[in-house]
Amino acid sequence: MRTWIDVAHLAKTKNLQGGFVVRSAAGLPFLLEEGIEVAFVPPALDAPRRARVETVVPSGEQAAVVTFDIVRDIDTAEKLAGCHCLVRRADLPEGALDAPEADWAGWQVRDACAGMLGMVASIEEMPGQMMLEVAAPDGRAILIPLVDEFVVEVDEDARLIEVDVPSGLLDL
Repeated sequence: MRTWIDVAHLAKTKNLQGGFVVRSAAGLPFLLEEGIEVAFVPPALDAPRRARVETVVPSGEQAAVVTFDIVRDIDTAEKLAGCHCLVRRADLPEGALDAPEADWAGWQVRDACAGMLGMVASIEEMPGQMMLEVAAPDGRAILIPLVDEFVVEVDEDARLIEVDVPSGLLDL
């Protein structure tokens, strides 16, 4: 089991004091809290690699404006914009990572180009990231990285996950 897990994405800078608009990683609730240590990946050459969350101001169900203890200016923040935040698994509330599988099992998955792919069988924890396992109608298991870049929309009312995966991924 991995020690660190990707829980959030620094979507963009928010202010001149180094604040960020932060979105939760696909399929997870917003898990950053004041005082929690994060590691920024991929590491930026001239920017901090780790920091502690200083403030969290919610701005939606899966987003917040977040500041970190050692990011004090827009120049440093711009170097980190686009990075992901890894958090130690032990620092997360118990069961925080179990929620997506329970909520998404049986949901339909549709790709922007390929159309309907099948139903969510499970969410698998792989060394690099969480993977959405989709049971295709032809019996194949399709693994889709559960990352913001691929998960376009989650429609809870329709129990539908819209994805846009790169060409060739579905052929693996």
